[in-house]
Amino acid sequence: MQQVIQFLSELNKNNNRDWFNQNRKVYEECRDKVLFYTELFNNEIRKFDKTIPVIDPKACLFRIFRDVRFSKDKRPYKTNMGSFIAKGGRKGTGAGYYFHIEPEASFVGGGLYMPQPEPLKAIRTQIYQNPDELLDIIQDKNFKKYFTEFYDHKLKTAPKGFPKDFEHIALLRHKSYAFGFQMDDEVVSGDDFVNTTVDAFGELYKLNRYINTALENIL
Repeated sequence: MQQVIQFLSELNKNNNRDWFNQNRKVYEECRDKVLFYTELFNNEIRKFDKTIPVIDPKACLFRIFRDVRFSKDKRPYKTNMGSFIAKGGRKGTGAGYYFHIEPEASFVGGGLYMPQPEPLKAIRTQIYQNPDELLDIIQDKNFKKYFTEFYDHKLKTAPKGFPKDFEHIALLRHKSYAFGFQMDDEVVSGDDFVNTTVDAFGELYKLNRYINTALENIL
């Protein structure tokens, strides 16, 4: 992954079409590397999460091209590369597994980020009805080795339709049910990248199963 980190670092300094086109061959080599790891992780995840199908890695990889139509920031390219491995790939609507490569900001994670109102309500309903299972998952020492805090913003009060005096109301205030684990560039470029990522994904499996169970009747 060292080549990917280096390319993205240079892209951050030269975020324009001329430089990108001059370095397109390097970009394509980096893209192929990320696709290779996406396929590898897909195969490893399927060993413990039987709900994940064999997916074309291209369906999981996010485009490097930015949508600048409604943005004041007109830089044409993202300075990161990442894939979301789930049913439906990056367009999937359920919980899944994500890895993100960015100089000094790489991470692995998963869950469900910023779901639409209906699935968000379904997840909150499941938590309201069965909070202990979620608490057992996120408080497990092996899970907390990687993931310690939800990755999102929270409501300041109870969500509509749920009692404010619910014992675990803090769990219902999240707008996402996702976690992330930061990785140093040295780890991403080193021999432990695959094992660390797969181990972290394995800890996310129970969380994803919990979330996707809540979504079974609406997806």
